[in-house]
Amino acid sequence: MGLRSATLEGLGLRSALVTGASGLIGSWLVAALVQRGVGVVILRRPGGTSPRPGRVTTVEGELTDERALVAALADHEVDTVFHLAAQSIVGSAREAPTATFETNVRGTWTVLEACRRHGTPRVVVAGSDKAYGPGHQPPYREDQALAPAFPYDVSKACADLLARSYWNAYALPVAVTRLTNVYGGADRQPSRLIPAAVGAALAGRPPIIRSDGTPQRDFLYVEDAVEAYLRIAQALGDPHAGVRGQALNGGSEQPCSVRAVVELVCALAGTGQEPDVQGSGTPPGELEDQWVDASRLRELTGWRAHVGLEEGLRRTVEWYRAHPDALC
Repeated sequence: MGLRSATLEGLGLRSALVTGASGLIGSWLVAALVQRGVGVVILRRPGGTSPRPGRVTTVEGELTDERALVAALADHEVDTVFHLAAQSIVGSAREAPTATFETNVRGTWTVLEACRRHGTPRVVVAGSDKAYGPGHQPPYREDQALAPAFPYDVSKACADLLARSYWNAYALPVAVTRLTNVYGGADRQPSRLIPAAVGAALAGRPPIIRSDGTPQRDFLYVEDAVEAYLRIAQALGDPHAGVRGQALNGGSEQPCSVRAVVELVCALAGTGQEPDVQGSGTPPGELEDQWVDASRLRELTGWRAHVGLEEGLRRTVEWYRAHPDALC
């Protein structure tokens, strides 16, 4: 996947369990860990995708099955857990909140309890900038209270609070990521803005914008997101690094309007398409403007975003051009 091989050598990780390994960040994270010689265990739901080659072991089990998780951690001597599994589509959460809470909330406390029982030395939990809710002006900062208003946002805020409670109550070395909109090749969710726009533009169709195009978002390229996870995991191994029990924002800190992003996708695809703006205002359940202050993550781990939006979108377009069936 073209990951920066020279970055973060000597992570100090031997064996990592990754939940949500088939998702966008999870698939790139697994590749990065394997590239660095880390043994990877992935949790696969019964009937899920096939095992990966190389230094990857697949364990079948549900995210809410604590016994299966504890056994996986013990059997494979896991020293690091990356909990990325989630129902991550805002619209789906609005339509089916119970299933979303089951995965995002119960699934998270099950993973945390398994890690507590196992004594896992490092746990990184995927939160979201959506957990801040509508009551703050961007850029969001970690010291602002979480005030979510919609089912998806609430589910991620619950997971965030649960994770940090395990540091405060049990000294479980855990940190939470609050990343902005992560994009890149291998995102197989056609309902998300960038894969939908790329898929349409490459197919010779006008990409549809379901707002008026003015909402501003912070877009983070997937390789930068993976590096954030690796740096946080590395820092969790140092009790003096100040990462344990923290929530950490990650983003490019360069917000861009939805319309400008889709126009750039169209230009990079080179098929002569233009955005089809079909909405007015901001869609229900979405916030008008969202971006974060990532200074805490920089200060504690040295991380920063390296891939600019145009370069990231160019890589993304080329990935989908090389994998035309990815969004089928």
